[in-house]
Amino acid sequence: MNVYDLVIADKEKIALEDVFLDDLSRRKLQQLIKEHRYIQELSKYGLPVSNKILLHGYSGCGKTTTAKALATALEKPIYVLNLSNLISSRIGETSQHIRQVFDKAGREKAVLFLDEFDQIGKARISEEKDVGEMRRLVNTIIQLIDYFPDEAVLIAATNHPEILDTAIIRRFQLRLAFELPTNVQLDAYYDKLFSPFPHYDVVVPRLYRISYAEAKDYVYDAVKSLLITALEKNESSPK
Repeated sequence: MNVYDLVIADKEKIALEDVFLDDLSRRKLQQLIKEHRYIQELSKYGLPVSNKILLHGYSGCGKTTTAKALATALEKPIYVLNLSNLISSRIGETSQHIRQVFDKAGREKAVLFLDEFDQIGKARISEEKDVGEMRRLVNTIIQLIDYFPDEAVLIAATNHPEILDTAIIRRFQLRLAFELPTNVQLDAYYDKLFSPFPHYDVVVPRLYRISYAEAKDYVYDAVKSLLITALEKNESSPK
């Protein structure tokens, strides 16, 4: 396996201002961006910058989008690694592959985004068949996090923070929770989604208690259906 084939160099540019975040999470990320802007000056005083972020919470609520937006704000390349695609039946190979990915991101001062982080960060008290191998894998991850260079940024995302090893969790300076959006937050998001076609806003009912991703899929599916129906009606009408 060529591990670099599993790493996606995502070039999508997303402005942090366009990401729906709570005020506290936004302030923390803005502080991190400022720290990296003045990283050389801070290092003269022996002050480390925050460069390890754990994003946890509901699926579809903005973790991946936040990682891409942070990379955009920092003007760094971002490498996206879905760990569920990397786990090998031979855990020793998994450790080797992950080490290579960390080394690559560190050398290039990039943002490394590890999705589904619970695949490799499970607590060492585990029901896995080979508990010894899993413990060695978690120990490897801890070492890689500890020696990850300040100029690079590590972002891990999980929907299941409760199963992560506590020693791993402690190593992330920022831990941001992603909850289901409130009705007010969803209304603001719906306003943005409907802005290119406002005439459909009064036709498509708004759904609540869903994630941003679910809201986006719902609106786009509804608008596409209505638009296609209108186009078919125009085609069938007498010329």
